[in-house]
Amino acid sequence: MATELLMPALSPTMEEGTLAKWLVKEGDTVSSGDIIAEIETDKATMEFEAVDEGIMGKILIAEGTEGVKVNTPIAILVEEGEDASNLSASAPSEEAAPVEAAAPAPTKAPAKAAAPIVSKAVEPDYPAGTEMKQQTVREALRDAMSEEMRRDDSVFLMGEEVAEYQGAYKISQGMLDEFGSKRIIDTPITEHGFAGIATGAAFGGLRPIVEFMTFNFAMQAIDHLINSAAKTLYMSGGQMGAPMVFRGPNGAAARVGAQHSQCYAAWYAHIPGLKVVMPYSAADYKGLMKTAIRDPNPVIFLENEILYGKSFEVPVMDDFTIPFGKARIWREGTDVTIVSFGIGMTYALEAADKLAEEGISAEVIDLRTLRPIDYDTVIASVMKTNRCVTVEEGFPVGSIGNHISSVIMQKAFDYLDAPVITCAGKDVPMPYAANLEKLALVTTADVIQAVKDVTYR
Repeated sequence: MATELLMPALSPTMEEGTLAKWLVKEGDTVSSGDIIAEIETDKATMEFEAVDEGIMGKILIAEGTEGVKVNTPIAILVEEGEDASNLSASAPSEEAAPVEAAAPAPTKAPAKAAAPIVSKAVEPDYPAGTEMKQQTVREALRDAMSEEMRRDDSVFLMGEEVAEYQGAYKISQGMLDEFGSKRIIDTPITEHGFAGIATGAAFGGLRPIVEFMTFNFAMQAIDHLINSAAKTLYMSGGQMGAPMVFRGPNGAAARVGAQHSQCYAAWYAHIPGLKVVMPYSAADYKGLMKTAIRDPNPVIFLENEILYGKSFEVPVMDDFTIPFGKARIWREGTDVTIVSFGIGMTYALEAADKLAEEGISAEVIDLRTLRPIDYDTVIASVMKTNRCVTVEEGFPVGSIGNHISSVIMQKAFDYLDAPVITCAGKDVPMPYAANLEKLALVTTADVIQAVKDVTYR
C-alpha cells in the first residue's frame, strides 16, 4: 500500500520551506530512521527522517523547490512489487486544521434577537492623521532596536545567534551589517554566562539588550536577573543600577513541550526592581521597546513567537515611544470589561467581536505593561461595566488575573454585579501532544463563556 510523505513542520511556526536536497532516489529502499532529505526553513537547514519503511516509489517535489507548504505530499513510498508509475499525490493534508472546522458545535438560540454592538474608536498613542504603515512584530522590534542603537552608542545586542544568523527568529536581521560585531554579539549557549556579562556591563554604564532564544532558557540566568539586575539600585542606595533589557519569546508556541512553553509574566511581575512589558501589537512592540532601552531600570520584555509574523499598523514617526504603565483600550463597551495582555489579546478581541453579534458590549483593555500596571484604567472601566473577565495564557495559580481581581475587589467592590472570572491556561505542565496542548491553552470560547457567566446570559 502506497504511503505519502508530507512536507514536515520542522519548527513551531513553520508554514513552508525549501526542499533543498533529496538523499535518496526513486527505487531506493527506505527504512524507518533513514535521513531521506534536507529541508531549509527561515531558521536552519534540517534533516528529514523517514518514519515508515518501503521503497521510494515516486518523488513528487524536485529538490531545490522553494515555498513548499507544510503537509504537501513530497514523495510516495511503495511496498515491494508495487507499481509506482501511476501514482499521484492527493490534495495537501488538512490534518492540522482546527477541530472546530469539521463540525461546528450546536449553539443555543438566544431568547430574543439582540442588536449588534458597534465598537467606538479609541484615541491611539499618536497624533490624529499620522501616516501609518503595515509592519510585522518582527520588523517593529528590529526597527526599535536599530533606532536606539543609532541614537545611543552605549546600546548593544547580545545573545545566541543574534549576529551571523541574524537572530533565531530573524529579529536582528541586517543589524550586524550596520552596527558590526562589537555591538551585535553572538554568544555561546550559556545563558548564565552572557546574562552575567551583560549585567556587569550595565553596572559599568552601558545599555545591553540581552536576547534569550526563549525565556524558558532564562531560568539558567535568573539569579542575575533577580538578585543582581533587579536589586542593585536599591541595595547600593541609588549609586549603581542596571539599565538593560532582557528580551525574547515567552509562553506557548506550538508543540515544543512543557519545558519550552511556560509563561513567565507573573514570575517577573512579582519582583520589585524590575519593569515587565508584554505587548500585543507591532506598534506597541516598537514604542515600548524604545522606552525599555531608555529606561534606567532592568526591563523584562516578554515577546511571543506566534505574534512575530503578525502584521499591524505602525505609525511613521521620527521617535515613537509609549510610556510604561499606560494601558490601551482597544474597543469601548458597556456590559463587561475584558482585561488581557500579549497573545491573550487575540482571544479577548475575537471574543468581543463574537459577543457583539449577540448584543453584548465588551470593553477590551490591553495592559501592555505588567509592572507597572495601569490600575486606574481598569478600575474606571469596571466602574462603568460592573463586570470583569481577565485573559492570559499562563498558569491560573498566582496569575496576573488573580492580582487584578484582588485590586478590583479592594477599589471597586461596590460596583461589581458579578464575580471577576480569570481565564488562564490549565493547571498542568504543557502537554506535547497536539490534541492535549489545545485543551491546555485558553481559547476564545473560554472567554465568551466567562463573559456570558458574568453577564448572566
